[in-house]
Amino acid sequence: MGSSTTEQIKVGGMTIRFLLDGDRTQGSVAAFAFEVPAGSKVAAAHSHDGYDETIFGLEGVLTWTIDGVPTEVGSGDAVWIPRGAVHHFDNTRDVDAKALAIVTPGILGPDYFREVAAVLDDAAGGPPDLGALGATMRRHGLTPAP
Repeated sequence: MGSSTTEQIKVGGMTIRFLLDGDRTQGSVAAFAFEVPAGSKVAAAHSHDGYDETIFGLEGVLTWTIDGVPTEVGSGDAVWIPRGAVHHFDNTRDVDAKALAIVTPGILGPDYFREVAAVLDDAAGGPPDLGALGATMRRHGLTPAP
């Protein structure tokens, strides 16, 4: 049994905090809370073949586009993203949003977000190195969408 961490990982304007990771759940599940500032377009479209992802809305509204279909996820709502589904999300509202992600099995961990943050930091506010981002995504089981 594991407990949550207090580390807050900043990726661009987003803040991610892992509650459980695969190391502490014998690979069964990972769970992380994340905050998305108002007006943010954050996640590049991608898929993952090794795990499913379930998103629970906690505050505000995020628009999740899954295989081309937009779905609004607000407080108390949930959406399931099956393996192989191309998806991304945005916060187009004027209010910050918070959500909880559950990844099964728990093969996505905090290192992915730390590495993405490092690529963004290296860009020093300019365009990030898309090759480095793509390599990081693939190394952690995500496939960038064409």
